Amino acid sequence: MSNQVTRRDILQGLAAIGGTSLLATGGTSALAQAGKPAAWPTKPIRVVVPFNAGGATDIIARTIGEALAKRVGQPVVIDNRAGAAGILGTDAVVKAPADGHTLLVSLSTSMLINQFLYTKLPYNPQKDIALVTQIAAAPVTLVVHPSVPANNMKELLAYVKANKGKLSYGSWGVGSYAHLAGAYMSKTMDADMTHAAYKGEAPMIQELIGGQLQMCFSSALNTKPFIDSGKLKAIGVTGKERMEILPKLPTIHEQGVTDDAYAIYGWVAMGAPAGVPKEIVDQLYGHLREIAKDPKVLERTVGAGFMPLMNSPQAFRENYQRDMPIWKALVEEAGAKLD
Repeated sequence: MSNQVTRRDILQGLAAIGGTSLLATGGTSALAQAGKPAAWPTKPIRVVVPFNAGGATDIIARTIGEALAKRVGQPVVIDNRAGAAGILGTDAVVKAPADGHTLLVSLSTSMLINQFLYTKLPYNPQKDIALVTQIAAAPVTLVVHPSVPANNMKELLAYVKANKGKLSYGSWGVGSYAHLAGAYMSKTMDADMTHAAYKGEAPMIQELIGGQLQMCFSSALNTKPFIDSGKLKAIGVTGKERMEILPKLPTIHEQGVTDDAYAIYGWVAMGAPAGVPKEIVDQLYGHLREIAKDPKVLERTVGAGFMPLMNSPQAFRENYQRDMPIWKALVEEAGAKLD
């Protein structure tokens, strides 16, 4: 496996935001060839977030929704439909009319990974979701309770291995990166750790602070305040590049633990029901490209620990195809396949 979102991807995404890749995106040119664009939107837009309110994904969705409403002149309503590792909310989107008035803002969990994790899904991610844009790359932090006697990744792995069957790790849902990475750590260290899945990151972090868990992977949006206050101890960051909001926290990779499971990370993206007209997707993406230039949007994206992308539908599709075998291998290596 290799890192799924590279520096080149990020630079290309930022270049597209800046307008230098307009021809490559195909958005404006497609509209010109099609003539008069379709009337869209003609009513309020519903953006489904298949996770609880207050998380990093929800905050990004609300930030983009607010900006999109101003540009299109229609209300944008955020609909949080948490449950079943993002399956419930994602399924609600794919079964909605493909008219551009129901959108999805989710993680790679529900849009890509679940097809390898679950034997059965009520939707086919490759056929039922129209890919609009990868809003941002989403590395996460690895944090532990202060009582854990480890200050870096190698010390943590040694501690995990020496305490077989005694430790617990949390996640924001079955199939999430936090679950898969924790399961991978447990399996490779023969640690027999207990997995605790929560309905969102906030309750998971509170349990970690309270000592009910020993560790978890979580977004910097949720961990940074507690890292700064000393209530949590930061071990490292996934991916191969440090986070802008935690510049002193080294990546797990640069600490010498180069397993692909810790070098990869997911993304937060926008999708729609399959079959939505291309001209509507192009109009939507055109607005998103402009929204991505907004300093407020950039600030909130980076502040959540994300790396801005906002790439084109075509680039999203290419990245999606590249990412599939990587996540499939991680699910298998973690031994996390579910019925």
